[in-house]
Amino acid sequence: MRAIIPVAGIGSRLKPHTHTTPKVLLNVGGKPILGHILDKLMAEGITKATFIWGHLGDMIQDYVSRNYPQIDATFVEQRVPEGLGHAIYTAVPTFDDDELFIILGDTIFDVNLRSVFSLQTSALGVKSVEDPRRFGVALMNSGKIYKLVEKPQEPVSNLALVGLYYIKNPKLLAKCLHNLITNNIRTRGEFQLTDALMMMIDRGEPMGAFAVEGWYDCGKPETLLETNRFLLAQNKKTYSLPGVVINEPVYISDSAMVTNSVIGPYVSIGDGVTIADSIVKNSIAADNAEIRSSILTDSLIGSNSIIKGRYRKLNSGDSTEIDFN
Repeated sequence: MRAIIPVAGIGSRLKPHTHTTPKVLLNVGGKPILGHILDKLMAEGITKATFIWGHLGDMIQDYVSRNYPQIDATFVEQRVPEGLGHAIYTAVPTFDDDELFIILGDTIFDVNLRSVFSLQTSALGVKSVEDPRRFGVALMNSGKIYKLVEKPQEPVSNLALVGLYYIKNPKLLAKCLHNLITNNIRTRGEFQLTDALMMMIDRGEPMGAFAVEGWYDCGKPETLLETNRFLLAQNKKTYSLPGVVINEPVYISDSAMVTNSVIGPYVSIGDGVTIADSIVKNSIAADNAEIRSSILTDSLIGSNSIIKGRYRKLNSGDSTEIDFN
């Protein structure tokens, strides 16, 4: 089986972090988003992967080659961002007779892949959502998908496609993608993978679905922190540092230096981070950040950042209200 992983997104909703770091390499739960995905795939024996890169792609190639040398990795460039269908089309030359598992590079998922890969037909990961207008959605009958609609403005289904696609017939997918591109078939101005999958269904390809309850988007600061909380809750490792109060769950790199502070809950501290005389909760501190004399919550601290606060002395009388915001 070959994994197809689009990692070309700019990550505009995560600026300024994504000015200098690809979205898929942002740290969450103790490692880059992409690292969580690759660990999951390798646990299921998938060692062939195509990465579709764009923004800061050299950093992604370096990360994969240094940390996952056992993966037979191919990198293809999406020169112009024209939609997910176009991204997958750029990877077609790497297709062979093997089944495909397409996974978006900014999605953390919790699903039993072994059961997915034992299915007899192609299948798409779906999750019931309250507002399906931001997603492609699936309409089903007797356990099979009979229609796919990209970002419907009128409610037709609440089964959202969550970025996991198991494809048993890669040659037919390649033909349908080629049809999209050569005939300039666009939806909302872009080439959509949803449209190519719908063509497969129209040509007789059976398409099932599998439920994905554990699906965690990393596209915005608040969802990145939500995903961090989920991943840390799975982490059973405990920490003990002299002079530091640790409220589990947390992740603290072995190379971090934390002194005279209160850490957690839900804090990820990357390599080379220094934290002193501070209180930090529900936050992520990326590699080599420095935090001193600060109180932080719900925060994303980028690599090599320096955060310095100050303490105040108060003499407050009865019935006083003080707001430092």
